[in-house]
Amino acid sequence: MESLHILIPLSVVLVLAIGALFWRALRGGQFDDLERPAHDLLMDDDTPAKRDRGE
Repeated sequence: MESLHILIPLSVVLVLAIGALFWRALRGGQFDDLERPAHDLLMDDDTPAKRDRGE
C-alpha cells in the first residue's frame, strides 16, 4: 500500500510530461503536413542530373 503513495503521483507527473511534450510538438508544427513526405517518396526522381563540364 505504501508503494501506491509513490506510484500514483509518479504516474500523474509522467502523464503531464507526455502531454506537455505532445502539446509542444503540436505548437511547433510537427504535425502540419503529414502527406508531403509520402508523396515526396513516390515522386523521387531516379534519373541522374546532367553535369555541365564547363570546359
